[in-house]
Amino acid sequence: MIVTFTPNPSVDRALDVTSLQVGEVNRAHATHLDAGGKGINVSRALVAQGLDTIAVLPVGGGDGDLLVALLADQHVVARPVAVAGETRTNITLVEATGVTTKVNAPGPTLCPTEVDALLGAVEELLADRPELLVAAGSLPAGAGESFFARLAGLAARYRVPVALDTSGVPLARAVRGGGLQVIKPNEDELGELVGRRLVTVGDAVLAARDVIAMGTDTVLISLGGHGALLVDADHAWWAGGPALVPASTVGAGDTTLAGFLGASGDPAQRLATAVAWGRAAVLLPGTAVPTPDQIELDAVRVVNEPDPNLPLKEL
Repeated sequence: MIVTFTPNPSVDRALDVTSLQVGEVNRAHATHLDAGGKGINVSRALVAQGLDTIAVLPVGGGDGDLLVALLADQHVVARPVAVAGETRTNITLVEATGVTTKVNAPGPTLCPTEVDALLGAVEELLADRPELLVAAGSLPAGAGESFFARLAGLAARYRVPVALDTSGVPLARAVRGGGLQVIKPNEDELGELVGRRLVTVGDAVLAARDVIAMGTDTVLISLGGHGALLVDADHAWWAGGPALVPASTVGAGDTTLAGFLGASGDPAQRLATAVAWGRAAVLLPGTAVPTPDQIELDAVRVVNEPDPNLPLKEL
């Protein structure tokens, strides 16, 4: 069982347009409605592959009710925690070329009682010793920038490993606290974390090792259309495949993380699975997640110890 926690979930509404004309009236030729938020997307991807998960999330207002209903429709077991504020709605505009424009709402402001209720809901599940806790996404106002560090400390109390996918100060504070099993930044987020620009594979590997030295076991670096890097204290792997024309890139990184966490085998096999899941996700509209028949593992190539001099954009 994998528990996911999404502190700032959303109802995701995607509109498909031929091309986006800024400042003009645009007409969509298709619309998509999905439960959204990084941790929720991980749970949705796991369920689509037949894996067990429970999603913890704050909900409020009519869109909060809609979010819970959307999760039920996809057979995702949810542990909603009521909050006073309204669950946010995020808007995505997807052009025929695959270019994606996303507008994310800020979400509700949490009060201290609501923050404690969320932590309490997670702790109840941690007491059952799940396989893993996945904490993912942005933090709503009121949660505090040390929220993920607090959550990791709570998981450590129950000896439950933690996977974290966030950015900025909340990521930095959680990493400095140590004890994380895996983090999943993209190259820009990892560069911000270590305070330098990452251009080559070697830059990314060294940055990941800096993070590992602070107490994180593994760093999974999402490179978008250029695949992904997996780095631990001793080894590095890259995986990717032929170029794709995406239908939507929203949530593909979350599906990649789900693939890594849900896979078995050695690190290279888990990375290949992660990339295969992510590649399948970008071919789907909105924030849809792939089913087993849509995963093409044979299209993914894995390279052990990739050339450190290679630019990331040329992988």
